[in-house]
Amino acid sequence: MSDLNDPRVFFAAERTLMAWNRTGLTLMAFGFVLERFGLFLHMLRHNPSGVGRDFSFWIGVAFITLALVVIGFSIVQFRRVLITLKPVEIPQRYCTWGGIAMNLSVMLLGAALLVYLFSEL
Repeated sequence: MSDLNDPRVFFAAERTLMAWNRTGLTLMAFGFVLERFGLFLHMLRHNPSGVGRDFSFWIGVAFITLALVVIGFSIVQFRRVLITLKPVEIPQRYCTWGGIAMNLSVMLLGAALLVYLFSEL
C-alpha cells in the first residue's frame, strides 16, 4: 500500500499505462509493416500467384502478438496499482477506467488485425 496520500501516484501509474499503450501500438505497427514488406518483396519478384506465408509474415504476426501481450499486461499491472491506492490518492469523481478502456480498444483492434492478416491470402 502507498503511504504518500498524493494523487500524483495515481497519475504516474496512469501515465505508465499510456506509455505501455504507445509501446504496444509501436510494436503492432512495426509488425504490420514487416508483414506487408514480405508481400511487397513477393510482388517485386513478379510472383503474385505464389504469395503464401513466408518468414516476414510470421515475424510480423509475432510482433503484433507481442504488442497484445504487452498491452494486456499493462492493464493487469495498472489494476494492481489501483487496488493499492487509498481513496485520497485518486481525485474525486475522476474516471479511473478511461485508460483501461483505451488499452482494451487497442487490444481488440489488434486482434482484429491478426484475424485480417490470417484471413487474407
